[in-house]
Amino acid sequence: MVDLSHSHADEGSKPNFIIIYCDNLGYGDIEPFGSTLHRTPNLNRMAKEGRKFTHFCVTAGVCTPSRASIITGCYSQRIGLHTNPRDGQVLRPVSPYGLNPDETTIAESLKAQGYATAIVGKWHLGDQPEFLPTRHGFDWFFGVPYSDDMTERVWQDGSKWPPLPLMENETVIEAPCDRDGLTKRYTEQAMQWIASHKDEPFFLYFPQAMPGSTSTPFSSTEFKGKSANGPWGDSIEELDWSMGVMLDQLQELGIAENTFVIWTSDNGAPINRDPNDLRRGSNRPLHGRGYTTSEGAFRVPTIVWQPGKVPAGTVCDELATTMDLLPTFTQLAGGEVPSRPKIDGHNIAPLLFGHDDAKSPYEVLYYYHQDQLQAVRSGPWKLFLPVEAAGHPHFKPNQPRSALLFNVVDDIASEHNVAAEHPEVVDRLMQLAERGRSELGDKGRRGSGQRERGRIAEGTIPQPHRLIRQSEPK
Repeated sequence: MVDLSHSHADEGSKPNFIIIYCDNLGYGDIEPFGSTLHRTPNLNRMAKEGRKFTHFCVTAGVCTPSRASIITGCYSQRIGLHTNPRDGQVLRPVSPYGLNPDETTIAESLKAQGYATAIVGKWHLGDQPEFLPTRHGFDWFFGVPYSDDMTERVWQDGSKWPPLPLMENETVIEAPCDRDGLTKRYTEQAMQWIASHKDEPFFLYFPQAMPGSTSTPFSSTEFKGKSANGPWGDSIEELDWSMGVMLDQLQELGIAENTFVIWTSDNGAPINRDPNDLRRGSNRPLHGRGYTTSEGAFRVPTIVWQPGKVPAGTVCDELATTMDLLPTFTQLAGGEVPSRPKIDGHNIAPLLFGHDDAKSPYEVLYYYHQDQLQAVRSGPWKLFLPVEAAGHPHFKPNQPRSALLFNVVDDIASEHNVAAEHPEVVDRLMQLAERGRSELGDKGRRGSGQRERGRIAEGTIPQPHRLIRQSEPK
């Protein structure tokens, strides 16, 4: 097998890259990861023809910080998108904050290598003009600037949210947008863009809207009411349909063998309190819900596919993260990742392409909730620090705090605290936690490696996006 982890592609062989990034899709929500409730034949096919990752992680249990990491290759704490004084941990409409223009994005990195770049779907890294995808390396944007539940209303601080806008580049083409039609419409637009760029290297970031942030996700009439799990299942089965359309088109266009595709999610499912009620998703067999620092929030269902390059029907159990995609894609495209400013991701091509003896590049992974470091992972060990925190995945209110240690490889449901049996592991992970605090900060403590979030100019009032014109026919 060719060692792609160190190769530099020439103009004729630059691979295409596609990232499908679902919203709140749980680890146990699709058949390749154990669901017996949702029908996902196209994802079954993708897994059969590709490679599953069972320890692929995001860097946050919620949208904005998670998306910041996949776009920049950095922990959100490093680039200031983990929290802000106006919005908390998730950017809300008409916010003065967003992704700092000084950060290098995955789109900018690939554009420098001659790639066409596009995003179809949800952005959620700032809705003011200077923060939109078109200002961060994407040639074309078709989608919504934030979450599907952020619809027209007056918020608690008096700010007025506009109708949910569907945008093309920097123009609103529909408001409010038809959320039932988003998956189908996104798929159609993405396929048209792929077809029009099939003869040049391209990067498509495809952050799907669904299952999304509402308790009853949206789907088109062809899928509504057709699953065995209500609106949640309907939306997932339509996402599976979308994946099938893409795989078929890549084959029909004759570019499948030169196109690397990854399917994953921005964080785990929110789930219902009753563990047997799966109407808001499943993270089984992992512990916990989305929006926290549980394994169910950070470990996401991930499949990679590239016929003839990714070994078919294989599984990778090594730890990797969304932060790794920027450096990996950049180097596979023939570029170099600058050493400054620092990023946190690694080149994981040996893992993606199944090289013999390929191992995780991570000595440690940090689990933050906003500005609080709550847990660290090293190898099979995950240590929850003895911190005070509301909504903690393990600590109950008024419970004395003590270190919790889980072997998340052997104890996949995080049921057995083995801190007392492994004091040396606890000590080592405590030291790694201090390293994280030193560089990325912690509550009340700024880290040496933290950079500033983006903010519109002082004195400028952020403006809502308004419907200006209908888009021209394509």
